Amino acid sequence: MTPAARYATAAELCDLIASGEPAERALTRWARQARYAGSKDRAAVRDHVFDILRRWRSVAVAGGGETGRARVLGLLRLEGLDPEGIFTGEGHAPAPLSEVERAAGRSPEGRETWEMPGWLCDRVASAYGAEAEAITHALRHRAPVTLRVNALKTGVVAAQAALAAEGIETAPNPLAPMALTVTGNARRVAASRAYLEGLVELQDAASQTVVELLPLEPGMAALDLCAGGGGKTLGLAARLGGGPVDAHDADAGRMSNLPMRAGRAGAEIRIRTEPEGEYDIVLADVPCSGSGAWRRAPEGKWRLTESGLDDLLTTQDGILNHAASLVAPGGTLAYATCSILPEENAERVSAFLHRAPGWSVVLERQFLPDAQGDGFYTAQLRRER
Repeated sequence: MTPAARYATAAELCDLIASGEPAERALTRWARQARYAGSKDRAAVRDHVFDILRRWRSVAVAGGGETGRARVLGLLRLEGLDPEGIFTGEGHAPAPLSEVERAAGRSPEGRETWEMPGWLCDRVASAYGAEAEAITHALRHRAPVTLRVNALKTGVVAAQAALAAEGIETAPNPLAPMALTVTGNARRVAASRAYLEGLVELQDAASQTVVELLPLEPGMAALDLCAGGGGKTLGLAARLGGGPVDAHDADAGRMSNLPMRAGRAGAEIRIRTEPEGEYDIVLADVPCSGSGAWRRAPEGKWRLTESGLDDLLTTQDGILNHAASLVAPGGTLAYATCSILPEENAERVSAFLHRAPGWSVVLERQFLPDAQGDGFYTAQLRRER
């Protein structure tokens, strides 16, 4: 595919996404059908689509319309590229620009650059005041690619050397002691020996810090209640010398790859359909808006509604109640979200404390999205003995 053809495909996919098709599904279906597209073509089209999704509003303003074609035009303008070199009509390139299209569009301004629905702009502004613009602007850019060095198999320096031998450049990430930010050739990680042999795992640095902050000691009984793909589960096991760590998720299918990942990492993970008993540590990384990680899944901010957020808050309260019932006296319940919205974070903890006497907050931390990691919140609640 030519560069222009890649942009033309991105425009078509953006129209599908605007009609309600999930971005990942649209990209996967296209990749399966486009046998002519090589790996570099698929990666480039994906990058174009996600760059547009991260700046969905401002590219429409700059392009003078809400079609995929207009948004591609807006993206090119915002990135300082000449649209005339893309909209040529040659081969599979987009058709030449009309005079109307050339005259349309303007520079986005004010909250148009925040790339959020108005009601979310209001909530972020209310929560963060003067910081709000910087937070929303951080979400417009690609997230860093971050690895967690698996302490069960290697150390940070050795992991860096193993990655460097395959041309993958990294630098220590200050958020977590075992975190490495990939600074060069990130696309090679998934096929690298270091990854396939379990020396490193892909995991955001703020997500790693949620586990690093836990008061873990050898022999503790630990449960990851909302395990999902198991990134934090494996982090728990690494800190506990290999495990065992129990893992549960309401959607068991999300854990389907966890046994394989655990075997690769050298960790003992026990899948629990219905966790029972009492644990020293229960981690509940609950379903949330994902607002702290919207640069990874940017369509989420355009799909979220106020009623949808209310439903999430109800779910979060229910999970907190259930998690609390699994904590032993003197044990710790760690509540976490990848959200920057106070409604999902401190307000949920406050509501829990109001209805559940005998608990106290021993640690609370809000990470905001930046060059080091995603937006994450965590609070550690201790149960009285």
